Amino acid sequence: MNLEPLLEHVEPVGQIPPVDRWHPQQVGEMDLKIVTDGRWIHEGTVIGRPRLVRLLSTLLRHEQDGHHYLVTPVEKQRIQVEDRPFVIVDAEQDGQDWWLTTNVGDRLCLGEAHRLTVSDTPDGVAVPEVAIRFGLSARLGRNVFYRLVEGAEQRTTDTGRIELGLSSGGVWQPLGELPDDPS
Repeated sequence: MNLEPLLEHVEPVGQIPPVDRWHPQQVGEMDLKIVTDGRWIHEGTVIGRPRLVRLLSTLLRHEQDGHHYLVTPVEKQRIQVEDRPFVIVDAEQDGQDWWLTTNVGDRLCLGEAHRLTVSDTPDGVAVPEVAIRFGLSARLGRNVFYRLVEGAEQRTTDTGRIELGLSSGGVWQPLGELPDDPS
């Protein structure tokens, strides 16, 4: 999959192609892995060009078979993703809303369409994630998690557990549950 010609036309904040509507017949597998910290590794080498990573991220989707694919109108290539393909690297509050930015330049407002959920990492640690697009999601980076925790509040869930979270976009956004015994 030669992506160099496409790179010339991709801007860091450009439009996301309609990869959800592309259904190419040519399918393969590429030696590309997105590791837990958000680095993209091709054939054992970290991709150091941010514009290339941005381009690749706009061609990525997660399918019902549980795999991640880079998709163009003519082919799709399966890649490996250790946990989530993106990491939230920044958060800023604007009034009652929180805006998040991913490591590949996506910016979104936490709300109904982009809600935090808490799920386990491959290491079994419960960490919030947020849906981005095309079945893809991003984990909160550690620094962003702690920044959100600073402004968080506690609520009791329907099961009687104490949950930490915040409101954004008029929606409760959970950050995690507090232990029963805080000692």
